[in-house]
Amino acid sequence: MSPAGASRLSGRPGRRGDSRGFSFTGDVWEWRGPAPFYFITVPDEQSQRLRSISKTVTYGWGMIPVRARIGSTEWKTSLFPKEGRYVLPIRDAVRGAEGLARGDTATVRLTVTGLV
Repeated sequence: MSPAGASRLSGRPGRRGDSRGFSFTGDVWEWRGPAPFYFITVPDEQSQRLRSISKTVTYGWGMIPVRARIGSTEWKTSLFPKEGRYVLPIRDAVRGAEGLARGDTATVRLTVTGLV
């Protein structure tokens, strides 16, 4: 899957109208640099929403701190801006715990942290 890999919106907004959290489904893709990294691309609609709050939560370079969950695994990380959307890095420990490999589809729950 390419870095602009297809992610599909699940249609589930954050609980109780919480604009900080949302869920989506996307494909795991691999970036092969000096060391391989794995990501899932945030869909356009949610990326637009993230851009609208990015200046209030970013700590630099457009990175947005989040709490992410796939299956029963939850971790803290930051979204990276890429080609007009955001990408979620998937740690090796998360991929191992959830049995994910390149090309697999996963449902992700994200909550933006740092919002008051």
